[in-house]
Amino acid sequence: MFGCQDKCVAPWEEESLLLLALAVLLSPLFWTEGTRLGGPDPLDYVSMYRNVGNPALNVPEHWHYVSFGLSDLYGDNRVHEFTGTDGPSGFGFELTFRLKRETGESAPPTWPAELMQGLARYVFQSENTFCSGDHVSWHSPLDNSESRIQHMLLTEDPQMQPVQTPFGVVTFLQIVGVCTEELHAAQQWNGQGILELLRTVPVAGGPWLITDMRRGETIFEIDPHLQERVDKGIETDGSNLSGVSAKCAWDDLSRPPEDDEDSRSICIGTQPRRLSGKDTEQIRETLRRGLEINSKPVLPPINAQRQNGLNHDRAPSRKDSLESESSAAIIPHELIRTRQLESVHLKFNQESGALIPLCLRGRLLHGRHFTYKSITGDTAITFVSTGVEGAFATEEHPYAAHGPWLQILLTEEFVERMLEDLEDLNSPEEFKLPKEYSWPEKKLKVSILPDAVFDNPLH
Repeated sequence: MFGCQDKCVAPWEEESLLLLALAVLLSPLFWTEGTRLGGPDPLDYVSMYRNVGNPALNVPEHWHYVSFGLSDLYGDNRVHEFTGTDGPSGFGFELTFRLKRETGESAPPTWPAELMQGLARYVFQSENTFCSGDHVSWHSPLDNSESRIQHMLLTEDPQMQPVQTPFGVVTFLQIVGVCTEELHAAQQWNGQGILELLRTVPVAGGPWLITDMRRGETIFEIDPHLQERVDKGIETDGSNLSGVSAKCAWDDLSRPPEDDEDSRSICIGTQPRRLSGKDTEQIRETLRRGLEINSKPVLPPINAQRQNGLNHDRAPSRKDSLESESSAAIIPHELIRTRQLESVHLKFNQESGALIPLCLRGRLLHGRHFTYKSITGDTAITFVSTGVEGAFATEEHPYAAHGPWLQILLTEEFVERMLEDLEDLNSPEEFKLPKEYSWPEKKLKVSILPDAVFDNPLH
């Protein structure tokens, strides 16, 4: 714990900018007991500092928040499994946040601490971790005001480098508040690209990516030329968003619903089968960030074992995808056969459906893949292009299922046609739900449905 504290204190000690004396730091302004130790919140506490910024770099004065509790603070296996000093400490990171200080403000607002508790709660409950470039769709002003800052990107903290503690290595990921339009740009292109653009606009973050909740314009409204850079980036690079948690479902139209041999069991209103552990592992690997970067896109084999990054050193229960994972292996993997389907019906809510053009244009046309993982069950839908290796869907049999996991292989020609037919998904406010698209000769149907269909599947 003191290793992280020393890292936090150092930048402000040098500039005499620490909000509290060191003795007070050891009893921070904001404190909550750890979840695993009996308290209601996952973080032990959040420290808050006053930072005058850097006038030479046009960095304004701001409040700096640092979490404690996602990393291992104790080394006694009560909260995190201690795996040695060379590996990650706990989840391997802590969260930080920089909030612009308002004129006359003498104390830091405490709402960022609640925001960090919410993100930490997700990490503890899902055992999924964050990494630089990730985005978080929050769909609400971060401070519960009327602000346009309603979502988050994550990046390395510009002042706090990784630190070696007695219980492992800790990195510091900074939360950056963004507008909806900036979130969408990050989804369509990549988070790192949008973060770089934010750094070039002082009022939108500047070099230290300081969040200003009073910012009323997006970076594209402040500088319209930035949209051209995003469009060019999408055209050149595609999107590195390889999957999302979503409200989705699929039906096998090849068989009647009453067919007892139908292993899909994905129809809304039925009890879905669970993904096997190995299927879950493959989907999790499919969703890993950077899978396609600098290499030919590959879907890991179903029996793949994770061996890259820090996962090898981490407790087996830890997961590295941002996506929700709720599955348990209740069906022996070898008893689930892969089936080729003749006709399928895909179902999405409006938010998930709006990402289909991104899936097609930003991923498949660049030879990649994209996965929708259901947040309400074990359903998964992976779109793959002909350039992706390791898929069980093929050009001869483009629709294939392994338990509740559906893969759909789309040729470039069909993708181009779908993009034309799905053009109105780019302006979802202009159509009413439900909305249906159909390609009879391909035996494919897509429906965009109200959230209530997925929230109350039996009604």
